[in-house]
Amino acid sequence: MTSIKARHYGTGTGYEVTLRDGEISALSYLFAGGADHPFVAPGLVDLQVNGYGGHEFNNPQLTPQIVREIALSMDRDGVVEFCPTFTTADHELLKHSISIVAETIDTDPEVARRCQTLHLEGPYISDADGPRGAHPREHVRPPCWEEFQKLQKVANGRIRILTMSPEYENSPEFIRKVVDSGVVVAIGHTSANSDQIKAAVDSGASMSTHLGNGAHGTIRRHPNYLWDQIAEDRLACSLIADGHHLPASVVKTIVRAKTVERCVLVSDITGMGGMPPGVYESTAGLGKVEVLEDGRLVVPGQRQLLAGAALPIGVGIVKAMEYAELSVESAVNMASLGPARIIEYSLPKLEVGAKADLVFFNIVDGQFEVVATVNAGDIVYLPD
Repeated sequence: MTSIKARHYGTGTGYEVTLRDGEISALSYLFAGGADHPFVAPGLVDLQVNGYGGHEFNNPQLTPQIVREIALSMDRDGVVEFCPTFTTADHELLKHSISIVAETIDTDPEVARRCQTLHLEGPYISDADGPRGAHPREHVRPPCWEEFQKLQKVANGRIRILTMSPEYENSPEFIRKVVDSGVVVAIGHTSANSDQIKAAVDSGASMSTHLGNGAHGTIRRHPNYLWDQIAEDRLACSLIADGHHLPASVVKTIVRAKTVERCVLVSDITGMGGMPPGVYESTAGLGKVEVLEDGRLVVPGQRQLLAGAALPIGVGIVKAMEYAELSVESAVNMASLGPARIIEYSLPKLEVGAKADLVFFNIVDGQFEVVATVNAGDIVYLPD
């Protein structure tokens, strides 16, 4: 049995949280001193993790040990569940990487308690500069049901999110098949027109991936694929609110238009997450990338062209609070209960008898500081 004093992230009420047998066995009210303790909230859930600590999931040399290292690294950021994410690549690389991760989940309990579902981001995306982002053009291709089934087979059925562009002729039929198979289809890296986006949603697409990114630098003012997705109430959306990918006004506008309930935060963190400033060679085949002092990940030699993300999801929580004028509870829910619902991960609210997947944290000077991470009742992270 373990007890930790904390304050509820929504009400601010002080409690002594008692953990036993993987559950919250008691919440004892603190009559005084709640404000002196860290917040406690449901653990964070990140739907888009490409890698961490110098390693990418898109890696021809990926091994179970690397998968384990990335998975355990999530503890320090308060993440109790995440989706290993595989970006556009040739079929053999995707097959290799996905199979290694799926096999590791099946054989390593410490990995399995941290990730159960996979996110395939591509290769069925736009080949246009801008929407394609950093995905290699030579491996972009139209949707192929046969290929997707092969990848799902080596994934042992664990692919639960597919990010794709609906701009291809066969997209509606393909989307219907994927959705009927139990996978969330998200629109992303797209240059689709209004009719194509509507057809995708009518066919079952229910999400937009990192809305506002993976787009042209200059687009028609209206209509365009950003307005179409923002206005579509049937689409939830994920946002990279790390202070680099989207300006404050865009985050605020999207959150207010979509509502907190239909927005989730993702880190989209790459293998450069957790790395000190410097120039590195990407293991995902992107060439050289540079981590700047402020955590911005760029093409080396300049400061504007992004090469992915390198900051944890907690950064997005405090930025969303600042940019969209959100409460702690609303911003945290966008990184916990919200994404958990999308992948149907059981992340109970903070109550007696609930599974103990928790994050204890402080917000100090605009920084999200993890005090402890509890995964399935075990304290898996305590800072030194």
